Formats: sequence, structure tokens, C-alpha cells
Amino acid sequence: MARAFVCPGQGAQSIGMGKALAEAYVESKQVFEEVDDALGESLSKLIWEGDIDVLTLTENAQPALMATSLAAARALTREGMGVETGNYVAGHSLGEYSALAIAGALSIADAARLLRTRGKAMQAAVPVGVGAMAALLGLDFETASQVAKQAAGDEVCEAANDNDPAQVVVSGHKAAVERAVELAKEHGAKRAVLLPVSAPFHCSLMSPAAAVMKEALSEATIISPSVPVVSNVKAQAVSDPDEIRELLIQQITGSVRWRESVMWMAQNDVSEIWEIGAGKALSGMVRRIDRDVECKNIATPEDIRALSGKN
Repeated sequence: MARAFVCPGQGAQSIGMGKALAEAYVESKQVFEEVDDALGESLSKLIWEGDIDVLTLTENAQPALMATSLAAARALTREGMGVETGNYVAGHSLGEYSALAIAGALSIADAARLLRTRGKAMQAAVPVGVGAMAALLGLDFETASQVAKQAAGDEVCEAANDNDPAQVVVSGHKAAVERAVELAKEHGAKRAVLLPVSAPFHCSLMSPAAAVMKEALSEATIISPSVPVVSNVKAQAVSDPDEIRELLIQQITGSVRWRESVMWMAQNDVSEIWEIGAGKALSGMVRRIDRDVECKNIATPEDIRALSGKN
């Protein structure tokens, strides 16, 4: 029986996340201090006391969510339940950077700087209002991909996130995505809704951001992770630093293959997945993908005490 640690992506952020961990564990507090130092600003103050609209800006949300996941991971290590007790790590989109940092492949400082660069580059790649994303609920990936292709016309509309058996997110030009919403309903979708995002992530419109990240990643130190990382792009485990670097570039424009990633882990004996950091979105997806995989959420000292039996 194997365990995997997974880290959430954008949308899980909330004001106050990670504060209780930082107050309870010096190791968690140090994570936020390292991120603040790396960015040259008090991101932790924004996370704990700031405005949710400012925190939700892509360039802030990405390093903030990474810091929160790392704070939880450090607290787990303190209690003898860290990544060394697991077999795999994985993350959803930006969460893959968190997973790499947890497994020691990236330093916290490099992960923070890369995610700040990534957030800015993704936002700058497409002017606000030109792109959009939509969740198609009740369609499998193959049908959703066909809907996206049909909706595209001479624009871009692509399947961006394969989240679970009945949730696929499409991304591209706003008009094309709006066409996909209507077509999805005709193809039997239970719901099809535009998402409140500021850019069309994980589609070919992100090519300018991929170019920026190629340069940024070329300067970052990446070493072999202490446990294999299940890649969004490949939906299987990778450990080679050069391959990890290349896959992180491809991830910007490629689909997040989360459903397949969870299926791959389950096929490789993972029976327990711990979602570390903010929110519970990934646990919900995992349950819809494979009900035999047990999920736990670790976001607070209470969660950690419950796991350690110290309550």
C-alpha cells in the first residue's frame, strides 16, 4: 500500500490560510519567511491579513498557495509524517511546483520566484477579456475535447483540465469558449459555466508564457526529487531533473491530466492520498475518480494532531 501527497492549484486560496500552522510550528513559519525573503516583500501579510481580490491575482495566488502547502508539509515532517513516508507527490497545475519543492527538487526560494514569474507571464500572455475558461460538468474527456474542437472554428478552444470523470475545463478565446458552453449543453452536459479567471490557462494561447518560463527554468536549480513526482503533462511519475524542467515548460500550454494522474497512482498501489495546503478540491476529484482511494486533508494543526493521534 502506498501513499501520495498532493498539492492544490489556483482557486484554493483564502485569507488566513497557513497562519495557524505558522503559529504552531516554527518550521512552517520559516517557510513563509523564506518566501517573503525570496520575493522581497511580505507576501505572508497579504495571505493572512490582506484583500482576497489582491491575493487572487495570479502572481500572488501561485506563490501563496505553494507556501501554504510547504508549511503543511514541514509540519508533517516535524511530526514524523513527511514526504519521506510517501511514495509519490503530485500537484494540480501550480501545485506541481509545490510538490517538487516538498520533494526537495526545487528550493522554496526558487519555487516562489518561479511561480511569481509564471503568474505574471500567464497573465501577460493574453489581454484581459480576450480569453476565457469554462467548466463542462457531466461530460467525459473525449466528448469535452470534441466539443472544444467543434467550438474553436478559426479561434482557440482546447481541453485544459481533465479533472475527474465528469469535470473537464476548456480554455481559449472568449467567444470560442462561450460557444463550447452552448455546445456542451447540446451534448448532454449537466452544467457548463464560465469560470471567474483572468486568463485562458493551459492552452496554446499561453505560448508567450511558456517562452518566459523556458528562460526562467533554465536558470533554476532542479535536482532529483526524494520521491517521484507525477507530472501533469505525462500523468506518470518522473524523477530526472532535465525531464522535469522540460515538462514544466510544456505544462504551461498543455492539459492538466489530473484524472489520469490519479488513475496512474491508484494502479501503482496508492491507496491513500493526503491533500496538503489550502482547500479540499483535489480530494473531491480523487473520490470521483477512484472511491477506493482514501483522502485526507491537511491544512491546520488540528488536522495534523488528528493524524498523529495527539488529540
